[in-house]
Amino acid sequence: MIKYSFTLFLILFARAAFRDKQEFCERNECNEDEASNHFDFSVKHNAEIPLTLTHTLSDGLPLDEVDGDFIRTVKGCVFSECQPTPLKKPLTLAALSLDALWNILDLNQSVIQNQDFIYCVSGGKLFAGSVPLAHRYGGHQFGYWAGQLGDGRAHLLGEYTNRKGERWELQLKGSGKTPYSRSGDGRAVIRSSVREFLCSEAMHFLGIPTSRALSLVVSEEPVWRDQFYNGNIIKERGAVVLRLAKSWFRIGSLEILTKAGELNVLRTLLDFVIKEHFRSIPSNDPDRYVAFFFRVVNETAHLIAQWMSVGFAHGVCNTDNFSLLSITMDYGPFGFMESYEPNFVPNLSDDEGRYSIGSQANVGLFNLQKLLEALQPLLTQDQLLESQEILREYPQIYQQRVLELFKAKLGLLENEDEDSYLVAFFLKLMEETGADFTMTFRQLSEVTASDLQIDSVVQSMWALSVLSTHEYFTDWVRLYLQRLSRHHDESDETRQHRMQRINPRYVLRNWMAESAIRKAEENDFSEVALLQQTLMNPFIAQDEAERAGYSRKTPMWAQQLRVSCSS
Repeated sequence: MIKYSFTLFLILFARAAFRDKQEFCERNECNEDEASNHFDFSVKHNAEIPLTLTHTLSDGLPLDEVDGDFIRTVKGCVFSECQPTPLKKPLTLAALSLDALWNILDLNQSVIQNQDFIYCVSGGKLFAGSVPLAHRYGGHQFGYWAGQLGDGRAHLLGEYTNRKGERWELQLKGSGKTPYSRSGDGRAVIRSSVREFLCSEAMHFLGIPTSRALSLVVSEEPVWRDQFYNGNIIKERGAVVLRLAKSWFRIGSLEILTKAGELNVLRTLLDFVIKEHFRSIPSNDPDRYVAFFFRVVNETAHLIAQWMSVGFAHGVCNTDNFSLLSITMDYGPFGFMESYEPNFVPNLSDDEGRYSIGSQANVGLFNLQKLLEALQPLLTQDQLLESQEILREYPQIYQQRVLELFKAKLGLLENEDEDSYLVAFFLKLMEETGADFTMTFRQLSEVTASDLQIDSVVQSMWALSVLSTHEYFTDWVRLYLQRLSRHHDESDETRQHRMQRINPRYVLRNWMAESAIRKAEENDFSEVALLQQTLMNPFIAQDEAERAGYSRKTPMWAQQLRVSCSS
């Protein structure tokens, strides 16, 4: 396997992803602040929820011939029909994305005043037209084939096509047992659900392809978990997140079919995926599977480059967590790197550091190799050779995208031969000083070129100040300013503004999520709301976020925080 240098590949893409709320605000007669997080959960009426789901998946793909949610080995299908298990009351709608509510589901804010809404988004009642399904898939976990996995605590409710013509699949997570639950109870707990809700939305507003989260419902239902796998089983509370994605199909969706020798089902699923989600590929093209593989290789390389550009480590990059549509999904023990550390591992369960942040590009290559193995029975010898050549291009695709993203983070325009050196030099300084990844880039976008020139980095720029202690910092500044001087009379203010549009001031650091979780477990969801509001506008300084310390150093109490696969 190709081994990458982390220093060369860690580069960030974070589109300034403000989503225009004007249409939503006009419809709801509120201002943009009100459209962000302030909503009344009180029940005022019980009208029909104006949302009808379709079931393209169950109509177009083979279903399990066995009924029921009892645990079993499933064969010859893509989905099993099974019903969600309602959470025990009382229920609390702890968080809601009004952006997803309106811009994806076309629903007015008033729908949350319907007492049935909380039941629909937690599994207690079905939306009109819903045919709940659990997806059968397998996967390579930590490098080894794990056999049948599947949706062990998730129910796909159906699809909705919105006013923009976009088709979205609605899925509950934490909604009870399915045939794929293995030894699990089918539930999720508050801590993992808060993290998933917040990070799904945070990544979206960073401009990174991702699943979305509509709602978070918590209950008093007891759920028993050994959080750190140390034998200390404690009682937690159940929660359900309603997630949305264009598709939940993953590499493991195809792997399970090839491993089982179900090639007719494999072909049916592949043709369905291409028809529904890769419409530029003609469905009658004899080379359609090669074209599909080309797209997935390219888009996976671009996605991981974007992860690296914001210092995001997924934590569990198994093939069952890698989307065929190259979106970020299945948020578990993820983490945003704080001090620049190429071997940063967010997952306490990852003893060997297989999924460290610096290994993600390599893991992407491994997963794409497994995808090609799944496709191989359907390819001719010539098509297989062509696909292998496509895969060999993955490192170059990834390197090019990473360099583009990190050049943008440094505010560099056009292309010069020494740009990769300038980027690598900067990252090396960060690594050797332990400078904070997010805030070093952000503060570089806020400092003036003249202050850099006279080595006048103010102490309030705490991350950049750490970087400036390196003996070679002034050498890097000299090269950087020389490079900026060739931007054809661009003003320093223009450069700063451009950099601030792509270098976030706020990311979902573990300590921030942990603080919100601790309050949520005591039925105080105020910090969940504050974080949601902050992360919707990650590129703009916000008074409340600054008062909460979201752009300051990690507090002492949180410096050793870790998360595990237990959820």
